[in-house]
Amino acid sequence: MYIATARQAPGGTAGRGRVAGNVLALGLVSLVTDVSSEMVTAVLPLYFVVALGLSPFQFGVLDGLYSGVTAVVRLLGGHVADRWQRRKAVALTGYGLSALAKLGLLAVGSSVVALGGVLAVDRTGKGLRTAPRDALISLSSTPDTLGRAFGVHRAMDTVGAFIGPLVAMFVLWASLGDYDAVFVTSFCVAALGVVLLGLLVRDHRAPTPARPPLKTLWRKPFRRMVGWAAVLGVVTVGDAFLYLVLQQRLGLDAVHFPLLALGTAAVYLLLAVPLGRLADRVGRWPVFLAGHVALALAFGLLLTPYAGAVVVLVLHGVFYAATDGVLMAAASPLLPAELRTSGMAVLQTGQALAKLVSSVLFGAMWTLWGVSTAILVSLVLLACVLAGAVVGRPLSPRPSS
Repeated sequence: MYIATARQAPGGTAGRGRVAGNVLALGLVSLVTDVSSEMVTAVLPLYFVVALGLSPFQFGVLDGLYSGVTAVVRLLGGHVADRWQRRKAVALTGYGLSALAKLGLLAVGSSVVALGGVLAVDRTGKGLRTAPRDALISLSSTPDTLGRAFGVHRAMDTVGAFIGPLVAMFVLWASLGDYDAVFVTSFCVAALGVVLLGLLVRDHRAPTPARPPLKTLWRKPFRRMVGWAAVLGVVTVGDAFLYLVLQQRLGLDAVHFPLLALGTAAVYLLLAVPLGRLADRVGRWPVFLAGHVALALAFGLLLTPYAGAVVVLVLHGVFYAATDGVLMAAASPLLPAELRTSGMAVLQTGQALAKLVSSVLFGAMWTLWGVSTAILVSLVLLACVLAGAVVGRPLSPRPSS
């Protein structure tokens, strides 16, 4: 893989076949930030359900809030970033909010309402930063290397996701199971990510448009992509529930619970770049849908008595490697450069709202009918939506250069 520094092309944009230095800088920021966020994410499901005694439905509501309550903020942040061409400034604000939220977890105790508020602040930060970050990756790359660029970024991001659970395990072991120690350490690492963003990442600015042509954003292919991505999100079960099911099967304690997220991250790390390059060659939408098939297989195995944790986590990692960056790479050519951040914010907002609905529904089904029935219903719905998404794809089979 060839790497170009940000100074080798105007605005930090890579030449053909290369990955821009700005993408690598953003990857480093995401790596450090993901160490912080995955430290918390790795322990939250067990913290909520075991330490605080929440039911699966209550956890589903909180998990949904963790992902879905920031819809308006995402859209507002995307609009501000494009309208005033300040993508880096909006991203900095988002990273800063997420860092402060780690300290908030120390103060709220076991109050479900207060926990929901702190998680909403954290996701507000993520909502603000994600679209500007992905827009900068897209604007720093050539159309034919978007899958590779997002794959490289997601691989670096996943290095952080791999390290984060290990750090959480060490902190829990060293502090004799003190969750507050995890939250303090997470804040310190998140603050480092904010500093790196300010020092290393270059903004991508164009002349500020007087009236951004918003009508050019909502064209048919992009509308269909947003719609299918959102519907797929509603019928996709969140990873926190998968980890909770595996924890029950394996009887893992709090110290070893983060190993589950570590398994997913390891596979994601290995496959993010290869699947990104594959998506550039054979088509991004087919690879995106194939990732959901892998997730369906993972949950299908959980319905059998012979489900191996390693196989389930491998399939889960394939799902993330085939969907996360690939969807952003697929959306980029459908959006005008001056509205790239706004468009990605719309797409990510649809996914976030879908995640909110999915978490609440699955948590309710688990509480009312049991986990096996909840998984079975979700798999049937996912199969139906996947069939529709194959027929009604928003893109041609092969990406245009």
